[in-house]
Amino acid sequence: MTPVITGIGPTLPLPGHGHTAERWRALTEAARADISTGRLLEAHVDAEAILHDLGARAPGPGERWGVWAAEGPPPTLAADPDPASTDTSTWSLRGTKPWCSGSRGCTHALVTAWHEGRRVLVAVALDAPGITVGNDDWHAAGMRATETHAVAFDATPATFIADAEDYFGRPGFWHGAIGVAACWFGGAQRVAQAVLAHPRDDDVALMHRGAVDVALFSGEAVLASAAAAIDDAPDDGVAAQVLALRVRAHIESVAGEIIDRVGRSRGPGPLVADVSHAGAVADLTVYIRQSHAERDLIALGRLCTEIDARKAP
Repeated sequence: MTPVITGIGPTLPLPGHGHTAERWRALTEAARADISTGRLLEAHVDAEAILHDLGARAPGPGERWGVWAAEGPPPTLAADPDPASTDTSTWSLRGTKPWCSGSRGCTHALVTAWHEGRRVLVAVALDAPGITVGNDDWHAAGMRATETHAVAFDATPATFIADAEDYFGRPGFWHGAIGVAACWFGGAQRVAQAVLAHPRDDDVALMHRGAVDVALFSGEAVLASAAAAIDDAPDDGVAAQVLALRVRAHIESVAGEIIDRVGRSRGPGPLVADVSHAGAVADLTVYIRQSHAERDLIALGRLCTEIDARKAP
């Protein structure tokens, strides 16, 4: 029986269990309908997959989870066991975590923090005491609806889940990274509607429409191929990392090309007169910057070089 995860959106199969393409299609469709909603859904179902992989309690009915693993400049968020508790999983958080998406909509979050020089992953209920959500730290128009803010913790109770090495070292970490790209692709499909839904007969417009069609076709094919590869080898972490870096770079390129070509084809009109399209462009422009861009390409090049060296006689 295929494991499934349930949450704020549709029931989605876990990645790597034979129906990964179905999972990613659902994320793509959610982001095509609304990019910010798709991003929050992706985080929730990723949290469910993380908790499943690490053997922790699954989210309960009505819960909405975020994953807050980004690291900002020092001082970093600190986590320590609660000395007053006999339960070794009872910890406490102090400090500030940047870029917490869903800070005002989620009920729970998985959060990375630092304990005595090592990074750990904890779960926190966002109605716990000692939590303050920032108000003035998101100035972009794009992705504003995700309520991404810095969150401060002051002796906030949390539950230890795992060392961060166990979280980052899972093949599922890279499966989740491709889930983000599936949402980018849904955002690109949404932006592309400004061309696809408004056909024009002049050669320049037709050229851009043809190029947009090719970009969308390639993105869909890459995601489908990646889903099949993960289902064939769900436990191969190195292959999953290579695949994730390739897919994310490709979908980022697709999204950037579509933003550019739609603007060149339609001009400024939709950006200034169509609030839905302007919002989608702003959202997608911010969202794809979640990519590590050139750094990911460097990491991919290094991995490919290492793999080739191991294959050499």
